[in-house]
Amino acid sequence: MKDNFGRRIDYLRLSVTDRCNLRCRYCMPEEGVAPLDHGQILAYEELLRVASVAVQLGVRKIRVTGGEPLVRKGLVGFIGQLAALPEAPEVTLTTNGLRLADMAADLRRAGLSRINVSLDTLRPERFERITRRGGLEQVLAGLKAAEAAGLTPLKLNMVPIAGENADEIIDFARLTLEHPWEVRFIEFMPVSGGLSYGEENRFPAASILAELQRLGPLEAIPRQGPAGPARLYRYAGGLGRIGVIPAVSEHFCSECNRLRITADGRIRPCLFSTEELDLRTPLRAGASDAALEQLLLQAIGIKPERHRIGEADFVQGARRMQEIGG
Repeated sequence: MKDNFGRRIDYLRLSVTDRCNLRCRYCMPEEGVAPLDHGQILAYEELLRVASVAVQLGVRKIRVTGGEPLVRKGLVGFIGQLAALPEAPEVTLTTNGLRLADMAADLRRAGLSRINVSLDTLRPERFERITRRGGLEQVLAGLKAAEAAGLTPLKLNMVPIAGENADEIIDFARLTLEHPWEVRFIEFMPVSGGLSYGEENRFPAASILAELQRLGPLEAIPRQGPAGPARLYRYAGGLGRIGVIPAVSEHFCSECNRLRITADGRIRPCLFSTEELDLRTPLRAGASDAALEQLLLQAIGIKPERHRIGEADFVQGARRMQEIGG
């Protein structure tokens, strides 16, 4: 599958729930958001059918997201079904890690290849302030369990926020000296409004790199093929590597290879676009595989060339990140 700008689309992000056991300040308001009704969420059978059609069209990587995917019952079995699809797509998952210690081994046995853990601070009191919940020790235990289970290379996602946690960039970077992990620093993305942080809290990629170089010289790692959005580096002698994702200041839209399916059954061609296509209604009306293929191809056809964040015509959407499937 190729879009109108020649980009090969072979990566599907599949959100299985809008629910989350954290209340991160850059994702949702303190009171949380009203969860979708059970009937509004795609059943595993429906998600699997969409994934199967996408694989037939050339998708080779499926990332399971949420909300927090590990809160949905039956997830391990669903991972196994995805991994057993024809062409054996790589199946990965992004999680906040709270339930990972108990589930890592089962996920690996089911066929999960790798895991990304979102963690924005290594300090317990700050963890509670950012997430409005406790649980840092559970997340750290989850990292150990994931590594022990073979869900590697383990990736750790950190969003530096000016005035909140940007002073921990070096602490996170040090982890790559001791562990064979990829620690990725992702620019804060103002996907929606009404949150605790705004544009003024964005810590741009140039500032992230300047902070990282305080720890020592960075060696650039050459990109090979579809390496994803991260610009990769390492410290001399380090076991792991650093990733910097300039999602806003130096957008990687020219390399974007993905579609998103929201938990309520919408195809979203771009994270920052408000345009979506309804997939749930035709699914439940008995649409054929050929009809579903056409919907996915239609979504690729309206995929924009780039996002408009920071430009005068950019409009924040009503959906928050946990509703989209970050």
